[in-house]
Amino acid sequence: MHGIEFEIAPASGETRRQPLPEYIEGYGEVRAFEGAFANVGVGISDHRPRRSKSVRPGQTKLLATIEEALDRAGLRDGMTLSFHHHLRNGDHVLNLVMEAVARRGVRDLTLAVSSIFPVHEPLVALMDAGVVTGLATNYMSGPVAKAVSQGRLKKPAVMMTHGGRPRAIESGDLPVDIAFIAAPCSDPYGNCNGVRGKSACGALGYAVADAQYADVVVAITDHLVAYPASPAEITQTMVDYVVEVPSIGDPQGIVSGTTRITRDPVGLAIAHKAAQVIHASGLLEDGFSFQTGAGGTSLAVAAELKDMMKEAGIVGSFAAGGITGYLVDMLEEGLFNNLLDVQCFDLRAVESYRDNPRHLPMDASMYANPFSKGAVVNQLDVMILGATEIDLNFNVNVTTGSDGTIMGGSGGHSDTAAGAKLAMVVTQLVKARLPIVRRHVTTITTPGETVDVLVTDHGIAVNPARQDLIAALEASGLKVVTIGALLALAESMTGIPDEVTFSDDIVAVVEYRDGTVVDVVRRTK
Repeated sequence: MHGIEFEIAPASGETRRQPLPEYIEGYGEVRAFEGAFANVGVGISDHRPRRSKSVRPGQTKLLATIEEALDRAGLRDGMTLSFHHHLRNGDHVLNLVMEAVARRGVRDLTLAVSSIFPVHEPLVALMDAGVVTGLATNYMSGPVAKAVSQGRLKKPAVMMTHGGRPRAIESGDLPVDIAFIAAPCSDPYGNCNGVRGKSACGALGYAVADAQYADVVVAITDHLVAYPASPAEITQTMVDYVVEVPSIGDPQGIVSGTTRITRDPVGLAIAHKAAQVIHASGLLEDGFSFQTGAGGTSLAVAAELKDMMKEAGIVGSFAAGGITGYLVDMLEEGLFNNLLDVQCFDLRAVESYRDNPRHLPMDASMYANPFSKGAVVNQLDVMILGATEIDLNFNVNVTTGSDGTIMGGSGGHSDTAAGAKLAMVVTQLVKARLPIVRRHVTTITTPGETVDVLVTDHGIAVNPARQDLIAALEASGLKVVTIGALLALAESMTGIPDEVTFSDDIVAVVEYRDGTVVDVVRRTK
């Protein structure tokens, strides 16, 4: 699918997007995005060989402290340390490790963190001190995101996707020296899972590439059990050392966003329209596959689908992604045969992942790596997406706010949009007196060629590249409007927003899932 360029008369004072530079200091040569599928089946870099190490009979992996693990791992200046985010805003491991690291006096570290949350605020001081000079992450919010936006990180942060990160680790584009695995349960030999212990968080899918390819792997647990720990999502063959600590985090902090269906009439109306679009697309039949986020409107779409599936006697093949209790309910009611889970969004999902054999694990590479031999996202029929902004070319921004400050990131947004047969953005047309449809998004996260339809409270717009979908919706009686019409309506309600003025300083590089650069984030003036 190829995006179609729209033009609309520019607003007074509006500036066009700056072209990407060929080279970025602290990042390197820029390989510009050429299309969502330009590199599929090609590969940009050689596969990273797996390390080979031996453990003698009777040799212990269990260490007394994080400090001892740092000694054994050979911590030194300039290393890349990785962490995963399954404990989300309840995570203690990153802060515990970095406290110990800072006491060592090392500098110029890069942190490869699958996602960064407000709980990781102590990183800001380490950035200011030059201990941490680089970040690679799929999502960031809170004080660290604000500090990066202000230019307080020496090198530009690299914003990846959930599929792009394991691709980069496996290929050697993001070589990891030491990986720290927050393990809710581990035995002394390094078999780990996320379903036992006081900090149970469910699936550990984002940690698997780190454990497989890092030079040294340290499992940090607050629930040490006798050998062998069962189940073992990360096995003893991947782990060098194990450290027991009093607490790896607060499991209540794993809850992501809203995990209840919205009661807002506007959100419910949007969800009803979205479900009608899915029905009209012809995809809602036996074997249907689906993914949605944890927001209230997204869950309302799932509720609409649930009623449609029950009424028509449809049984879906699977639902995927970050799993919520609502999707667990649909599994248990027989509406899906399986769930494929890379992370749990609430504690109900954790329990299901532990107890239900039809609630299956997938690591991040299996989920979304575009250079694997088949990602789960390629099997999706429908994906429900959110948007901070969407423009006339259907490009979507979920990385920055309209003021240019980093407040999120792709996560799986770009991956699922590329893979799904129907990638649908659901949003109100206006939020906080700002139009969501813009002439140009502040930052491109997901290219418009992979976005099929926008559903708002004021109308449905379909990417003109999907003439088949336009015909199907109109045949079902749904009215389709142009995205230009939605923009005009939004601006009539809010006025044309003032343009944000940016400096030349690049604070973050936005990579597409194949490792090419789709955009950059510049520091605001």
